[in-house]
Amino acid sequence: QVQLVESGGGLVQPGGSLRLSCAASGNIFSINDMGWYRQTPGKQRDLVAVIKRDGSTNYGNSVKGRFTVRRESANTAVSLQMDRLKPEDTAVYYCYADSIWPDDDDAWGQGTQVTVAP
Repeated sequence: QVQLVESGGGLVQPGGSLRLSCAASGNIFSINDMGWYRQTPGKQRDLVAVIKRDGSTNYGNSVKGRFTVRRESANTAVSLQMDRLKPEDTAVYYCYADSIWPDDDDAWGQGTQVTVAP
């Protein structure tokens, strides 16, 4: 019964910046890991960035040095700051939460579109 809701997607020029946010709601005691994946039509959903409860992070190789993931709202929300955006970053971005306690659930958001174009 946990829901993840993303916001902040839109159209941005190459080299520009965009910030995505995701908030979890429901009966939540804690969330071990939160992060972002992205997917283009007909393609596999790929890792963008994940942040654990201890603050450690893992980024996809194509976004290292350009994107920053942060935990917010007492570890029940996550944001993704995207800088120096490229057309190849165009995708639907999905929020993901792993090991949501007390029920040990996983959850996906509904997705938000990011388009990088002139």
